[in-house]
Amino acid sequence: MTAIEWRPAAKESLLAIIDYISDDNPAAAQTLLDDIVRKVGSLPDNPLMHREGRVAGTRELVVRDNYIVVYAPPGDSIVIVQVLHAAQQWP
Repeated sequence: MTAIEWRPAAKESLLAIIDYISDDNPAAAQTLLDDIVRKVGSLPDNPLMHREGRVAGTRELVVRDNYIVVYAPPGDSIVIVQVLHAAQQWP
C-alpha cells in the first residue's frame, strides 16, 4: 500500500483550520477533521481520481465546497502538500 506523508506546512494549516472552527463549533471542527482524514486515507486506492492541481505536479481533493487538500500523486508515497480554505490564494 502507498504511504501518505504530510508536509509540516500541511499539518500546520490543517490544525489552524480546525482550531479556528472549534472556537465556535467544536463538533463541526471534529466532523471536518474526520472527513479530511477519511478522504486522505482513501487516496492510495485511486490517487489520480481528483482534479489536477493549480500547481504543476499536484492534484486537489475537494473535501467540502470550502476545503481542499493539495497533494502530489505517488512516487514512493502520496505527499500532502497543503490544506486550504477555498478563499485562500494558492499557490
